[in-house]
Amino acid sequence: MADEIAKEYDVIVLGTGLTECILSGVLSVKGKKVLHIDRNDHYGGEAASVNLETLFKKYGNFAAGTEPWKEYGRPNDWNIDLVPKFLMSSGELTNILVSTDVTRYLEFKQVAGSYVQQGAGSKATIAKVPSDAAEALRSPLMGIFEKRRMKSFIEWVGEFDPKDPATHKGLDMATCTMKDVFEKFSLEAGTKDFVGHAMALYLNDNYLDTPGAAPETIERIRLYGQSVARYGKSPYIYPLYGLGELPQGFARLSAIYGGTYMLNTNVDELVYENGKAVGIKATMTGVEPEMKFETRAKMILGDPSYFPDKVKVVGHVLRAICILKHPLASTNDADSCQLIIPQSQVGRKNDIYIACVSSAHNVCPKGYWIAIVSTIAETSANHHLELAPGIERLGKIEEQFMGPPIPLYEPLEDGRNDNIFISKSYDATSHFETSTEDVKDIYRRCAGEELVVEGLREGIQMSQE
Repeated sequence: MADEIAKEYDVIVLGTGLTECILSGVLSVKGKKVLHIDRNDHYGGEAASVNLETLFKKYGNFAAGTEPWKEYGRPNDWNIDLVPKFLMSSGELTNILVSTDVTRYLEFKQVAGSYVQQGAGSKATIAKVPSDAAEALRSPLMGIFEKRRMKSFIEWVGEFDPKDPATHKGLDMATCTMKDVFEKFSLEAGTKDFVGHAMALYLNDNYLDTPGAAPETIERIRLYGQSVARYGKSPYIYPLYGLGELPQGFARLSAIYGGTYMLNTNVDELVYENGKAVGIKATMTGVEPEMKFETRAKMILGDPSYFPDKVKVVGHVLRAICILKHPLASTNDADSCQLIIPQSQVGRKNDIYIACVSSAHNVCPKGYWIAIVSTIAETSANHHLELAPGIERLGKIEEQFMGPPIPLYEPLEDGRNDNIFISKSYDATSHFETSTEDVKDIYRRCAGEELVVEGLREGIQMSQE
């Protein structure tokens, strides 16, 4: 192994989360010499998929000497995501997967449905999110007159051209807010909720009052509709065997193009010269005896856990991972789905998300479902209560795992001054579009050019099981 570690690389990447693995794969394809290191013995970092025994030992509360995971079959028949996200079938991550040919290592299955909640408690209504004008007319979320207004709005979104004022309904898109757009169509509060949160997929209502933000919101709604139209049913797809397959796919891509990977390796020290990072000192613990080495690089990329003094906490994510023996109620017995509870429906500032997958995705034994409830923390206590509106939608729960609040980190600097480029934590959104934007932003800063991904949007292999 010592012979395989070069004295110098173009890039050292720390952590094998999805963001880091995409970057190492893309940089390797671009001809960069990459060394990729992780302190763990598995790929995925904070976005790994783990077996049931690992999950019990990470978050479970069980008596010493017992092995409760054995009640649920073989632990390795479970692949449970620590971060609950789906892929938009016409989104940027899908585009990158196809354009880099990483799809050859993966197989996907469509998520059966996307749902939204109106009301709270026993009066809550769960309904499929309408994705086109025809579905809007059938939706139980709206009355007859509101359905007509929604149909008109959806048709306008399809015709909207940001460069053609004739399609702007008399609104100045440079200054108007999305609230102005909704008022132009006289949409009711409940309709605004599911358009903004279940179609445009905003986490909160801040987007409503931002001048000039309407074109971005319209583009988000379009992406939702395009993603639904691609395969039908819902806008989301999901990799068989869990999200942990995604970083491994990009790691394989990097390796094919000469990238060097080292798991079980601790970074002991960052090496600086004249205020700029020029390398690392590290210890590989997965061998006997442990091997210490030092290597240099023109730049260092990594996740926030490797740079605690260079990041700030901007919030906390709450997650409850639950094992069920039934699908979510009011979802037509779906083998998978997303359910969004808009914040205004339950008196919150941030939405609550439920991501649900099952044995149909090879992540658990037959007859089980995995549901993950998540949101942004709004208090410093009573975190279980913050998730309660989502947890009560699950029905009988066999096992529930809820760790401490997970900090959301952002880098303090852009990396240009010290050659250290740090990714953001995975947020509470239900998809990877924000992570993909982070990938493109880091690439822009470290490479000095835009990450151009060909818009192929074909070739995703879908499981027919």
